[in-house]
Amino acid sequence: MNSNFILNIIRFITLLIIQIFVLNQINFGGWINPYIYILFIILYPINSNKFGFITASFLLGLIMDIFSDSGGVHATATLLLAYVRPSFLRFAFGLSYEYQTIRIAEKLSVDRFTFIMISILFHHLILFTLELYRFDLFFEIITRTILSTIFTFIICIISIYLIKPNRK
Repeated sequence: MNSNFILNIIRFITLLIIQIFVLNQINFGGWINPYIYILFIILYPINSNKFGFITASFLLGLIMDIFSDSGGVHATATLLLAYVRPSFLRFAFGLSYEYQTIRIAEKLSVDRFTFIMISILFHHLILFTLELYRFDLFFEIITRTILSTIFTFIICIISIYLIKPNRK
């Protein structure tokens, strides 16, 4: 077995366990919910099997839906994020993405921050729009999206630094 494959399985299971048993219990004022499980999609290797990536992203969301009793909103949000991820990579990294010379978990730069922030913002916007699904709750959707995005972004950056410390 490939070491990347084993690493992805470990990352998948670890992020789900942390999300389900720890972070799903956090809800600041009903507005802020951290969703670190999407770090799996963000950190997934660029040149890996695309079908496996889409399938794993869907399963990630489906398992979250089962444990959150959320009716498919996590599966939809993760599947859409996995589908548009190449566009976000192309936007954030430009030519480096075309040559597949980037690694998200390496030392963080403006390009990486941009990619991570856009990915989290997109996921949260889809998630909260589908969860609330009413036009009169537009400002609540935007507020929850922005606040949860900021909190999730901070936790994701800290997690990336804890997982992959800078090597000199």
